[in-house]
Amino acid sequence: MEYKNIIDHTLLSPETDEVGIIKLCYEAMENGFASVCVNPTWVKLSSKLLSKSKVNVCTVIGFPLGSNTPETKAFETKNAIENGATEIDMVINIGALKGQNYDLVEKDINNVVETARGKALVKVIIEACLLTDEEKRIACELSVKAGADYVKTSTGFSLFGATINDVSLMRETVGTSVGVKASGGVSNLGDIKAMVEAGATRIGTSSALKIFNELKKII
Repeated sequence: MEYKNIIDHTLLSPETDEVGIIKLCYEAMENGFASVCVNPTWVKLSSKLLSKSKVNVCTVIGFPLGSNTPETKAFETKNAIENGATEIDMVINIGALKGQNYDLVEKDINNVVETARGKALVKVIIEACLLTDEEKRIACELSVKAGADYVKTSTGFSLFGATINDVSLMRETVGTSVGVKASGGVSNLGDIKAMVEAGATRIGTSSALKIFNELKKII
């Protein structure tokens, strides 16, 4: 497998500046990554830089806490798409899920999915490190019900990131019709291989160049 084709080249740190985004986009083009994943403020610039390439522009919604209202997340999504985003990674309302307010969680996801329909893929970040296994399953089931394209393990800004067990559980729950994105803590080629074997079909990492250099050494 050409792992570069499933990598979201990610730069979400709050101190990121324009120079960092330009570098990220050119690295993604040069190496043929699936997308760049950037904060909403950088979507327009990224879209302009990548307009003649096959690299998608992914952004994050309700990030990193997921505590915005469904209406706010829908507006964020609309604005991001207008600015050129073609992939949306949204954070669920984690507190609502843990409080068993499943109607709110579903509405939260559905608002983003409906706003993005026909315009952008939607990946739902469940922040697995904060959930029980049962809550992870419920979050995945609600994501599928709402029409999401992917479920995603983590923001990378909480207790810890993706684990093999979480990716496996998520794949088992969503079946084969929905993608699984492993994100957070994926820092070397061995991590990617393990995540893919567990069921991941997309990888979010800020270590993409390091991983790709590892890959080139064994080709």
